[in-house]
Amino acid sequence: MDTNSGLQRAQIISEALPYIRHWHGKTVVIKYGGAAMVDESLKDAVLGDIALLRYVGINPVVVHGGGPEISAICKQMGIEPKFENGLRVTDEPTMRVTEMVLGQIGKNIAAGLERHGAPAVGLSGKDGNLLRAHKLQGKTDWGFVGEIEKVQPHILNTLAKEGFVPVVTPIAPGENSATYNINADLAAAKIASALGAVKLLLLTDIAGILRDVNDADSLIASLHADEAERLIADGIVAKGMIPKVQCCVDAVRNGVERAQIVDGRAPHAILVELFTDHGCGTMIEA
Repeated sequence: MDTNSGLQRAQIISEALPYIRHWHGKTVVIKYGGAAMVDESLKDAVLGDIALLRYVGINPVVVHGGGPEISAICKQMGIEPKFENGLRVTDEPTMRVTEMVLGQIGKNIAAGLERHGAPAVGLSGKDGNLLRAHKLQGKTDWGFVGEIEKVQPHILNTLAKEGFVPVVTPIAPGENSATYNINADLAAAKIASALGAVKLLLLTDIAGILRDVNDADSLIASLHADEAERLIADGIVAKGMIPKVQCCVDAVRNGVERAQIVDGRAPHAILVELFTDHGCGTMIEA
């Protein structure tokens, strides 16, 4: 490394100091999904960034998805994946596959964080009475798809206090001993609210909210919750983006300072968002 390169890196670290000071000791909930979970180089970078957060005194909590992996295993077992309004229709065989696959993904993420030097614990909503859910109601019968009715974050606070990064699998118990599949975005929002997190980060496969989905330059850098809901009503936010935006709105209206939709395909997107002036993605605040 030449001297100039070393000075540039030192300057970058120095400029991050005010942000490190600002976030120190605070909780950031990260919904980890999309390409960042599939591409091996992206996966390694994301887990390294989360580990770095822990080592500069931030308390990250990871809530993960796993839709492509669930679909792949379902197909191997002769179960055809089915979706309605962006949610997986989850019958009993699909629920068994979902719980198995998500549980293994959570353990793999925790192991990856450990490799980067951050002690981590994988757990599901069943552990420590973390989550409680009921069947999601609507015009569609999604089967064993649930809606969180209660979060008891004591186990997450205990793990964070002891220096661990909690990695949460969005599975929750409900009435009559049923187990429910919870949309990971919605689970992350509920957990962020229960923890009083300062930030909810959703890692997705798009740059953020676009006014025109065909124009990458139409990215909306920030907006208020009411504005976000108007974008949904006007059809600008549509399809799979609706639950992501709605969960951000719900989070900021229930105690989370800011929610951010971030492109997980971009290298070190988490660090860019938390430790630079310009940040990235779309920020929603109350």
